[in-house]
Amino acid sequence: MGTALITGASSGLGEEFAWQLATARHNLVLVARDLARLEELATKLRAAAGVQVEVLPADLSCPAEVNQVAARLTQSQAPVGLLVNNAGFGMQGGFLQADLPDLQAELDVMVRAVMELSHAAARSMVARARGAILNVSSVAAYTTGGTYSAAKAWVKTFSESLASELKGTGVTVTALMVGLTKTEFHQRAGMDYQHFPPFTWLTAEQVVARGLEAVRHGLVLCTPSARYGLLGQLARVAPRWLVRQAASLENR
Repeated sequence: MGTALITGASSGLGEEFAWQLATARHNLVLVARDLARLEELATKLRAAAGVQVEVLPADLSCPAEVNQVAARLTQSQAPVGLLVNNAGFGMQGGFLQADLPDLQAELDVMVRAVMELSHAAARSMVARARGAILNVSSVAAYTTGGTYSAAKAWVKTFSESLASELKGTGVTVTALMVGLTKTEFHQRAGMDYQHFPPFTWLTAEQVVARGLEAVRHGLVLCTPSARYGLLGQLARVAPRWLVRQAASLENR
């Protein structure tokens, strides 16, 4: 695929995507807000893997900066063959405790930016008859865990819909249904998940490896763990009142 563009690339799953793709000899475009961390990562990747790495600082809650990333996706020089929509964040507390601007930013990053960047990438990829889009969703999409679950449910449904629309074009779309993963995500969100037993946690390495394998095989949905795959199946078939009750108990 040549060049991969990764959002939320400065840490967590995004950084792991960068390392695994660089190791596989892909050139990279790294997108995140933190320029210093991006440049530090880019320097390490160039030295370790010998690939070309572009740094594109952008706040995906800002429409003008999303447009800059979209413009890179439409460039004919060093075209992007893989878009990884990974950027996202969670918030502590319930809907009424959150400030509306923060809720709007969450929606902008995990829904609007995913839509706009996928639109730009898909059009360019279809014109070349090749490419792939990997959208990081979550098994939370099957639950009722507030605005985060709602956003990730949108990502899942959107990915499935776009995959169907692009069938036969040479362009694939994969939604990666992530479970609890050891990254900075929960600390940054102020979430205390230490009460979960060790076996519930996945590593970034295994999540990213399974996601990239799914892209190579053209899979639409990928849950990188048998236990989370089972959890998703149970959530889909369980009565919705039971799913809501489980979420309310977890949020107490």
